Amino acid sequence: METLVEVNKKDENGVIIFEFTWELDETNADKTFTSIYNEIWDFAWKKVVFNLHWLKYLNSKSIGYIADVFSNIEENKGKMYISNCDESVKDVLELVGITTIIPTVDTEEIAIEALSKE
Repeated sequence: METLVEVNKKDENGVIIFEFTWELDETNADKTFTSIYNEIWDFAWKKVVFNLHWLKYLNSKSIGYIADVFSNIEENKGKMYISNCDESVKDVLELVGITTIIPTVDTEEIAIEALSKE
């Protein structure tokens, strides 16, 4: 049975924001990130924010996908931020070192402002 995850996409001033709700795990990571790759498409010059405010859990596979999205965006002259992490999710991301690679900020607004200056 697939774990419930919801990803809402919005665009604000040329910044693509993905807002995650519930949990990312083995049952839904492939499907979820395939959809995100299709939304971002070519990665060139993209400005992306992953808002994790409502995400309560993510597994190592999901972390790998997040790192891969960031790598593709960076290779294609884009920028990406993570924002609004729940404490437990932030602890996991810090533990594996993602927050030292991908800029991580407290709010979506801070990320949008930073990306608007780029």
